[in-house]
Amino acid sequence: MIPFVFFGTDEFAVGVLTELEAKGLVPEQIITTEGKSSRRGKWLISPVETWAKENQIPFSYALKAGRYQLFIVASYGQILSRTTLDMAKHGALNIHPSLLPKHRGAAPLQSAILNGDAETGVSIMLLDEQMDHGTILIFKTYPLTPNTSFESLRNDLAKLGAQALVKVLLDYLAGKIKPVEQDHDAATYTKKITKESGLLDLSDSPTINDRKIRALNPNPGTYFIDENGKRVKVLSAHLDDNKLIFDRVVPESHKEMAWESYSRKNTR
Repeated sequence: MIPFVFFGTDEFAVGVLTELEAKGLVPEQIITTEGKSSRRGKWLISPVETWAKENQIPFSYALKAGRYQLFIVASYGQILSRTTLDMAKHGALNIHPSLLPKHRGAAPLQSAILNGDAETGVSIMLLDEQMDHGTILIFKTYPLTPNTSFESLRNDLAKLGAQALVKVLLDYLAGKIKPVEQDHDAATYTKKITKESGLLDLSDSPTINDRKIRALNPNPGTYFIDENGKRVKVLSAHLDDNKLIFDRVVPESHKEMAWESYSRKNTR
């Protein structure tokens, strides 16, 4: 198989790497983003850096100038410049977790759940220097259910994306696939997810809040402000007869507990 350089950062990228490795595709080197210090002073490295170390794959935070055969990109978090793209003889193939041109940007997984989409999927795209703008090699669809969570969707689409890449890679390298231009007029863009995105307005519809809880956990997490002005993190919930039922919560300055325990303590 042709040697390739992998660009990626987060857990989605780790899922892709793991599935590619299972298919016999291991990168010659990995490019990931540099770690950062947490609020507690601990140095946090990317999940992909951890994977590279565990699997003894050379990694770096920047690509050295040179000539390469192929780049594979999954949830890297940075746009590759034209100078970088031109280093690879066969270009850069990106595994993007949405059906482009829908949900371009940094939060396609969360947006599919928040929007209540009936389906999403993965796109294998030949990258250009614009965000999620390149031509498409293949789509694979994935049905969403009322119970789909961010983590389950991320894991399933990482695996599906790697499988789709493997399916088309040899034909692409042989010039048997002509990438198709996206319908740029139909493009939609995701909003940046912040900590404030997780605030639950309990006067909103149960469906909206249920989607938020499924889409935004574990990061940045969802929460509401109780009658005492305290923040209560909501880890999980479900809908029952169109009513939102909290399951697990973390009250401010307390440990995780069942909603029933929290309710009993606050109704005494």
